[in-house]
Amino acid sequence: MMIYKIFRTAEWAELRKEGETAGAPVDQGDGFVHFSTRDQAAETAAKHFSGEDDLMLVAVDSDRLGKALIWEPSRGGALFPHLYRNLLLADVVWAQPLPLIAGAHVFPAGLE
Repeated sequence: MMIYKIFRTAEWAELRKEGETAGAPVDQGDGFVHFSTRDQAAETAAKHFSGEDDLMLVAVDSDRLGKALIWEPSRGGALFPHLYRNLLLADVVWAQPLPLIAGAHVFPAGLE
């Protein structure tokens, strides 16, 4: 199953440069890297990245993350994937821009 992480441009550049990341400041503060499922990603973008442009949507195969990936309840009891280790660049299956058009983020077609 693919899971998704939204990065600001500088955060994505840092992951590409360093080869790993503890995530955004919110991830570092919580002690894990926040991910979303396909069905959760748009809500995550709207809630946490409202009005922000220059974002990257990163896809990761959850099976590659092993026991470091834990599904935990969040908003309204929905289970969200949380990674309890640094995200490695090698974990990334693909990354695509997440443009902001007319105030809404436009996700790539065919998310799994």
